[in-house]
Amino acid sequence: MEQQNIAVGLDIGTTKIVAMIGRYNEYNKVEILGIGKSKSLGVHRGVVNNITQTIQSVQQAVQEAENVSGIKIKDVVVGIAGQHIRSLQHSDYITRSNADAVIDSTDIDALCNQVHKLVMLPGEEIIHVLPQEYKVDGQSEIKEPIGMYGGRVEANFHVVVGQVASIRNIGRCVKSAGLSLDRITLEPLASADAVLSQEEKEAGVALIDIGGGTTDLAIFKDGIIRHTAVIPFGGNVITEDIKEGCSIIEKQAELLKIKFGSAWPGENKDNEIVSIPGLRGRDPKEITLKNLSKIIHARVVEIIEQVYLEIKNYGHEEQKKKLIAGIVLTGGGSQLKHLKQLVEYITGMDTRIGYPNEHLAGDSDSETTSPLFATAVGLVMNSLEQGLYNSTEEVVEEVQEDTSREEVDTDTSSKETFQTPTAPKKSIFDRWAEKFKDFLDNAE
Repeated sequence: MEQQNIAVGLDIGTTKIVAMIGRYNEYNKVEILGIGKSKSLGVHRGVVNNITQTIQSVQQAVQEAENVSGIKIKDVVVGIAGQHIRSLQHSDYITRSNADAVIDSTDIDALCNQVHKLVMLPGEEIIHVLPQEYKVDGQSEIKEPIGMYGGRVEANFHVVVGQVASIRNIGRCVKSAGLSLDRITLEPLASADAVLSQEEKEAGVALIDIGGGTTDLAIFKDGIIRHTAVIPFGGNVITEDIKEGCSIIEKQAELLKIKFGSAWPGENKDNEIVSIPGLRGRDPKEITLKNLSKIIHARVVEIIEQVYLEIKNYGHEEQKKKLIAGIVLTGGGSQLKHLKQLVEYITGMDTRIGYPNEHLAGDSDSETTSPLFATAVGLVMNSLEQGLYNSTEEVVEEVQEDTSREEVDTDTSSKETFQTPTAPKKSIFDRWAEKFKDFLDNAE
């Protein structure tokens, strides 16, 4: 097994927690070595509201991934979403003391650090500072200023902000589950890595990730992230509506949605009926599929309209900001029948369902390439791309199976330190991850 090529993504969602282990194969595609998922019990709308239950769910998912892959997980990259996330645009500049020297990464760091000093609302913390375009001495639309001459370096930033308490709670759950937190990444950015092509990002595209508790939006144009938003509605709200509207229990409502649900009421005939077993000897309930899809349709329209409002806020209707590649739907909620057609009807934009198979090895199983796992695949890719492995840190341990192949003897497990042959140049993300780690350690 190649040493430096292993990464672990942990997607802490509202309905499920997924741990995914991956590495690059010889064709530079991501090969999934193991995947574990558990029911998420302590998370509501992307925010941890029960630490103990979340820790148990995380441990269960990690345990399953370890059993499948035979690799002991230590460091993970965690995705963050939730209704507390917001984003803003900010411009900042630095004046360089020596304009005759070329601009280097320390100047860009100084500029980014300046943005980190922005005064936030009480209890908020900056999660990402993403440079969009630079200006050097008034010359605009520069994508990479390093190596140029100039006295004044200016940049537009996309700043993602979240609540300190929510971020610390996630950090606490990961630590208490016996794992080390490598970095936190915004989930829509991870999903975008997994399902969008570079051409789409250049042309302009809106990624809509419909999860259980939240719907995440990420807008790209000219290859740069332009807008992010988290809408506090997802698939669970639809299930809740079915439960209330049909007077059935949640488990039945969820099954009904998955098996017979449709976002387009016109598809079902009036005489199509589903019979649901009654509770404890009560008579079964009969529900018409037309009524079911009307309930689903009403809520889905509300979610799509909120997302479309965010797309309009970004400025999609301006000619320069037009999203030529339209919309890409991903996440578990995107599997709802006729959703693509409804989104096209409401927004008038081209729409496709995003599967994370483009970057995966050809022999990946169909479960891994489902939109359900887009975020987890994105987190693994994100980690592999950033080359986050510190040469002094132990990332994974091979689990050595004994001859009986029945139980793992932890005392004799061979420990290998996975490290990159040459220490990669630290990116803005890496330096931010280090700062964030210090912040979490000090907060304990």
